[in-house]
Amino acid sequence: MNANHAPSSSTVLITGGTSGMGLATARLLLDTGARVVITGRDDTRLARAAERLDGGDRLLTVRADAAVPADLARLADTVRDRYGKLDGVFANAGVAGFQPVEEVGEAEFARIIDTNLKGVFFTVQHTLPLLDAAGGGSVVLNASWTPHRGFPGAAAYAAGKAGVLSLARTLGAELAGRRIRVNSVSPGYIVTEMFHAAVPDPAAHEPIRAQVPLGRLGRAEDVAETVAFLLSDRSSYITAQDIVIDGGLVPALPFSIA
Repeated sequence: MNANHAPSSSTVLITGGTSGMGLATARLLLDTGARVVITGRDDTRLARAAERLDGGDRLLTVRADAAVPADLARLADTVRDRYGKLDGVFANAGVAGFQPVEEVGEAEFARIIDTNLKGVFFTVQHTLPLLDAAGGGSVVLNASWTPHRGFPGAAAYAAGKAGVLSLARTLGAELAGRRIRVNSVSPGYIVTEMFHAAVPDPAAHEPIRAQVPLGRLGRAEDVAETVAFLLSDRSSYITAQDIVIDGGLVPALPFSIA
C-alpha cells in the first residue's frame, strides 16, 4: 500500500464493518481507491451499510459471524474466488460486556471471548493464504484501552482484549518473515453504536468526557485514520506494536471511573 492509504489495486477485509469503527474505516479506504470487503452477522445491517458506503463494484459484503470459524473459512473462500488475494485485514468485529466478575456466567464469558479473541485469531489464520498470495500485507487487530488499566466490570472483556494485544506481538514476530505486519489499535471512549448501548444516558457522557485529557470523546474516524495508516506502506517499518487512541486517557493521572 502507498502513501495515499490504499491504492486502487489494494484489497482490504474489515470484519464487523457494518457500523462504528469498521464502517468508518471502510468509508475512508473506499475514498482512497481500495477495494473493500466488509462482514457482519446480519444481512439487513450489511445491506444498510452497503447503501451508506456506496462503494459500487469496489465493495463486497459477506455475511459472516467472526465467532464461527466455519464462517471465516467460507469468507476466505469468497474473497479468494472474487479477488485472489488480500493486501490488508482489519480484524475489528467485537462485542461488549461489562459486569461485576461474580455476575459473569459461562455463557456470557464464552460470548465475549468467542468473538473478541477466538474470532480475531481465526480471522488471521484463515486470511493468511490470501495475504501470502499478495506477497505480504498488513493486519490490524482491534484491541481496547481496558487491558492497559484496571477497569472494574471489564474482567471478561479486558481479558479477551489483552489476548488480542498478545496476538499482535506474537504474530508480528512470527509472520515478519512472510512480509506480513501485524499491529493492534486500542481505542478509548469512541462514540459508536456500541458506546451508546453501553452508556445510553446522555447525562453520563459528560463525566466520561471529563476524564479525557484532550477534552472530548473519540470519533470512529479517529480510529479509522490510524488503521488506514497501519494498513499503508507509510507504516512499513512498524509491526508487533499497539497504538492507543484514547485522547490521553490511559496515561493520565489521577484516574477515576466515578
